[in-house]
Amino acid sequence: MLNPNSELAQRFWEKGRLDDCPVIDFHGHMQEWRSCFMPRDSTEKMLQTMDECNVRLLLFCGHLSLHGLCSKHQFDIAAVRRHPDRFRAYFALNGNSPDLKADLQRFLDNPDVFVGFKTLGDYFKIKITDDRYAPFFEHANAHHLPFLCHTWGNSPFNGHEEAARFMKKYPDIVFIAGHSFHGCWDEAAALCADHPNLHLELTAVLLGSGPLERLLEKAGSERLLFGTDLPWFDTHHGIGTILSTDMSDDDRHNILHRNGERLLGRYPWFQEFRR
Repeated sequence: MLNPNSELAQRFWEKGRLDDCPVIDFHGHMQEWRSCFMPRDSTEKMLQTMDECNVRLLLFCGHLSLHGLCSKHQFDIAAVRRHPDRFRAYFALNGNSPDLKADLQRFLDNPDVFVGFKTLGDYFKIKITDDRYAPFFEHANAHHLPFLCHTWGNSPFNGHEEAARFMKKYPDIVFIAGHSFHGCWDEAAALCADHPNLHLELTAVLLGSGPLERLLEKAGSERLLFGTDLPWFDTHHGIGTILSTDMSDDDRHNILHRNGERLLGRYPWFQEFRR
């Protein structure tokens, strides 16, 4: 729906992008996945979508890095180094990896590529508080690094109760709740009140009517981060949802880029990135 009270929305509908509102996407992947049809799953095609929508930066974790235990993150490292002005990667954590010690060293050896960590508790059937992850999260806690955690409903692996235990254990990690504990919107907002380093990422939240408004009301736009799961979901749709939802343009700026700039602004690479 065209929002008549939003100057940002009016300009986006006219031009298809907002040159003065750069977007930071906190949740992406890359590469094909099994038999799924994703027409923009390559690095170059994802860049095409990003250019169309003025997505300045995408933080991603490749499918092979998440699910291929022997990939050694080679694809993600190469993609960031080919396009250091557009991408940074989350280092995939899979507690089933045969050599977690080597994984940690690989993360430490590539500070120009990796900004933090990502895991899929529901997929791997490993709780995020599992001791196998302790060396990674102790490092992230000491350095205030981001952790993009797939979260969903009442999951015993990464739901809101498990996340609360995790954030008590690692209070200085920047905890990015992918999908915002989908379905447990009130619990997600309540966690924000108790944990200042928690931010709710909006992939899948934007697919239905009502949850975004609820999170805005109860958590505030300062705790929300834009994400798409690109190439799974469409960036145009995600931005359009933000522009169509009843909120102020100040809120839209917060979600689309200001909150991300605040979280990433302390990194030297991001200061260079913004110039």
